[in-house]
Amino acid sequence: MKIAVVGCGAAGSVFAGYLRKGGADLTLVDLYREHMDKVGRDGLDFIIYPDTKYHLEGFKTAYNADNIGVMDIVIFITKATQLDNAVKNAMPCIGENTVVCSLINGLGNDDILLSHFPANRILVGSGALGTALRGPGCCVSTEVEGTLVHFGAIENGPLTDHAGKHLAALFNAGGCRAAFNEDDRPNIWKKVIINCTVNTVCALLRLKIYEVARDPYGMELFRGVVREACAVATAKGCPFDPVEFENTHLKNFIENMGDYYPSMAQDMLINRRQTEIEVLNGKLSEYGRRFGIPTPVNDLLTMEVKAIQGNYDRQYLK
Repeated sequence: MKIAVVGCGAAGSVFAGYLRKGGADLTLVDLYREHMDKVGRDGLDFIIYPDTKYHLEGFKTAYNADNIGVMDIVIFITKATQLDNAVKNAMPCIGENTVVCSLINGLGNDDILLSHFPANRILVGSGALGTALRGPGCCVSTEVEGTLVHFGAIENGPLTDHAGKHLAALFNAGGCRAAFNEDDRPNIWKKVIINCTVNTVCALLRLKIYEVARDPYGMELFRGVVREACAVATAKGCPFDPVEFENTHLKNFIENMGDYYPSMAQDMLINRRQTEIEVLNGKLSEYGRRFGIPTPVNDLLTMEVKAIQGNYDRQYLK
């Protein structure tokens, strides 16, 4: 099956690395010309932290989807705020039987895909690993225990069943533990709750994950996000107990990914970019209002991030 990965920053490049390592017929699409040129010409240096290195070749690359031909599967790994435009720009490579897949962090990505495609052609999921792009042609994966990527169909059918099983087989063959699930919503919510917790708090406190976790006030912020997020997820039909979540999923993530600045921290502290706050804590707050669930911690964190990213050029720097 012909597969396109649309959005080849850190996460897109890492997922592409696993897929190519598993034997995928792969086309990468991204506006980062230096990266696309390097990968297309010389291949991808794929590092699994700390020091396992692979050099992968055989990628086709493009700056846009206009002339790459119709794909069997198109995987979107852009920023969530870019997904709608990415879908519109990818239409030349999407045929009537193409399955589209979002592996993007955050809430609401399924709604965006549903505004363009029927439910029986959509896969949604996410990954559970750290990713970094060291420069053109070089990416790094930091793995955790358990499943590293998971996805499921919005509406099960022959197209999504075939595509989902094929993707899972490629990921697993490439060394990325993958699961194609009949209902992947619990896994998506678990990833969202983790991201809302560690991404936002670490970005605002300017600390790595383990540094926040060992501070009593930082850990209480983590707990506050988890409590509210679990309540919202439960109202949305995916029940989570906040104490159990903290003692299992959050604890495991801290132990495996503690020495790491999450992507939002990188966006705010290093790259001074707009973040995905609207589809993380902001979306939790929105759902909370819809269901009558108070979300004061997430409300405050959302306002703080918006205030910071709206004033990068006026902030005091040493």
